[in-house]
Amino acid sequence: MHLKRWVTALSIIPLLLWVIFKGGMTFSIFIGIVAVISLWEYYRVVFNNSRKSVFDPMTIIGLCAAPLMIYAAHSKQFHLISWIITSNLLLVGFLSVFLFKNNPSVLEDVTKQVLGIVYVPLLLTNIILIRDGMDGAVWIFFLLFLVFIGDTGAFYTGSYLGKHKLCPSVSPGKTIEGALGGVAATIAIGLIFRFFLLPDLSLGYSILLFICIGIIGPLGDLFESILKRVGEIKDSGFILPGHGGLLDRIDALLFALPVAYFFKEYVL
Repeated sequence: MHLKRWVTALSIIPLLLWVIFKGGMTFSIFIGIVAVISLWEYYRVVFNNSRKSVFDPMTIIGLCAAPLMIYAAHSKQFHLISWIITSNLLLVGFLSVFLFKNNPSVLEDVTKQVLGIVYVPLLLTNIILIRDGMDGAVWIFFLLFLVFIGDTGAFYTGSYLGKHKLCPSVSPGKTIEGALGGVAATIAIGLIFRFFLLPDLSLGYSILLFICIGIIGPLGDLFESILKRVGEIKDSGFILPGHGGLLDRIDALLFALPVAYFFKEYVL
């Protein structure tokens, strides 16, 4: 399993490097594809219990809204993002009126659909904003590295030193020791990265950023774990051998993105 995970990761890295360095429309199209696939996986998870088809009118509306939100962020038409979210709600609300007779739980479907729009494409718009800003490519690598190192540090610290469960009802394998190890690894690697590539960043605020990323990333992982437990499904998808779905790989990143953007633009 570990070998398969590493082979998949190493196969994707060259494409990821090229897309991040390229930036512009290429990067936005790539993120748009990620948004659609991840949102599809989210719908697959949350509608698994009801055995609903992922491709029904409500979810199709969401899958159409996702790339539009990414394009709005790319073109810096931020007012369109709120308009797309509003229009999405109006459309699914309109549908729910006609579906209610045969589906009394339609309001629950609406809630899941709208949550998906906020959870995946809205949070992903932050990566477009980060890439288009000052030192955008460096910051993207910075953030991806922090999230990866935090996850790796938590895994190995928990494997060797973990004794106290962090949140057993959600993720039995995670431990408090692992979580602390992940935060420590995020801080250590973050300081090294800052020293060589972003030396102008405030040291104190940088450490605060690393702590926040070290905490909020695992929370994103736990949030997706809740979704999968409720949906009674192990992996969000199967697109990445050894890793499960795309959403399984970006769950921590989704929560970390708005935090990183806030620090980059308003704190550091």
